Amino acid sequence: MLAEQVDGVIGVDTHRDTLAAAAVTPIGAVLDSADAPANARGYQRLLDFARVHIPGRRCWALEGIGCYGAGLAAFLDSAGERVVEVCRPKRPAVRGGRKTDMLDAIRAAREALATEHLIHPRRRGEREALRVLLATRQSAVLATTAAINLLKSLIVSAPDVLRVELRGLKSKDQVAYCAKLRARPTQDVEHRMTVHALRSAALRVEALRAEAKELESEILTLVREVAPALLAQQGVGPITAAQVLVSWSHAGRFRSEAAFAAFAGVAPIQASSGLTNRHRINRSGDRQLNRALHTITLVRMRLDPTTRTYVARRISEGKTARDAQRCLKRAICRQLFKILERPDRDSGAASENLPQAA
Repeated sequence: MLAEQVDGVIGVDTHRDTLAAAAVTPIGAVLDSADAPANARGYQRLLDFARVHIPGRRCWALEGIGCYGAGLAAFLDSAGERVVEVCRPKRPAVRGGRKTDMLDAIRAAREALATEHLIHPRRRGEREALRVLLATRQSAVLATTAAINLLKSLIVSAPDVLRVELRGLKSKDQVAYCAKLRARPTQDVEHRMTVHALRSAALRVEALRAEAKELESEILTLVREVAPALLAQQGVGPITAAQVLVSWSHAGRFRSEAAFAAFAGVAPIQASSGLTNRHRINRSGDRQLNRALHTITLVRMRLDPTTRTYVARRISEGKTARDAQRCLKRAICRQLFKILERPDRDSGAASENLPQAA
């Protein structure tokens, strides 16, 4: 427990422009509180506040480290301070309970003192670089889908002459064709404006696809520098590898591979009752990491003969196809975690003592 390791905790409720902090003893008593602006000067003020009230062993409990608390967390890390992340503190159960920034800071500190498993903040640097690239690429992909849907709807309602020209083409050819369309002065206003709209939508699709491709190239370069052993695994591409790295963050953040599997949502949950002994799917955890593992699983089930043999054996043991797939996903998660925690090992050694399907 954190209460047995420190002389006090500084809880911080983070906002865009302000920070509220409270110094709390290991038994939960409040020593003092302070607020500061969310800038370098405010960060130093809070550090001085902590040194005055808890000069010995101390820990910082921050809300929103991945958002409004990112600057303070980076500042404290560079100052050698111990920082843990807390989820949004529980609100009072009674309707009409008090709520202020200072109360939230106190609750954050007490939440850290009471929890058994502390959440270590994710690293910045290369991991943060991958995260922003992934987020921007995902935005470009979603925008591409929206632009293609717009183009399709415009084609459906286009004048007959245009619709006949475009109807028999595939989506990729429709985009290329519409990007070259030009209006003629002799055409009516509806035809000219439809051509203009189709060309605009098609050029948007091409620009977004080029942007996504460029971002994927940057992601691949970073992943090759950070964890080339991941790319050596079958079914692991630059996007899935980047997502695994972003969710994992750094060695030692997870206490075990079982904790990493639970975080990924691939650890089955007991759902037994009476004479029934079964497990159910875990729908919690990091869903983006779960999605990446699911993609790797599908690729291996399609391309790897050993994986198909493994799945067939699981089904012959009485498991359903979905249960066999979940077992495979759990084994893949175990393998990737061992590669990430021990990057000095080659990809072949990392698969020791694991099912060959993984």
